[in-house]
Amino acid sequence: MLYVIACAAPPTADVARLVSLGQEHGWDVCVLTTPSGRRFAGITALEDLTGHPVRSEYKNPGEPDVLPAADAVIVAPATVNTINKWAAGICDTLALGILVEAIGLGLPMVAVPSTNRAHAAHPAFTENIAKLRSWGVHVLFGPDILPERDPGAGDSYLPLFPWQKAVEAIDAEAAVTRPEELMP
Repeated sequence: MLYVIACAAPPTADVARLVSLGQEHGWDVCVLTTPSGRRFAGITALEDLTGHPVRSEYKNPGEPDVLPAADAVIVAPATVNTINKWAAGICDTLALGILVEAIGLGLPMVAVPSTNRAHAAHPAFTENIAKLRSWGVHVLFGPDILPERDPGAGDSYLPLFPWQKAVEAIDAEAAVTRPEELMP
């Protein structure tokens, strides 16, 4: 079971591409979004594609979980906000709660930040990328992954977003981390 977590960034409009690639690689995929990310996603289309509800909020106490447990997680696109809160251990959304918990569970994880040059230059962001990497999160970030962009130019980079690299990375992480359990 692969959880795809999508944040409030322009590539979320194309997250169905990541779902389809994951399915082609043998994964059963569930999509979760941050509360703001939900506005960027085609919820009904994603639910039809995955056969699972798209969750954005914590369930009510005592309610059963509607999603199976994750075996691996891709967060793409990951915003600066999500990267920074995740590295700080903040769980104020369902998406962040799952990401923080996934580190504790030792799940294979891939993060693909989507940001602009100005946000990426903030020292907390670069420190938190390094922190997540040191904790075993495979972070796909840098000019070799996605070129830096100016503020306001996000839509022009949509065709370049590295969906395929994210799936290849989670396959590799799953093969190394828990090969007997997770090979799709």
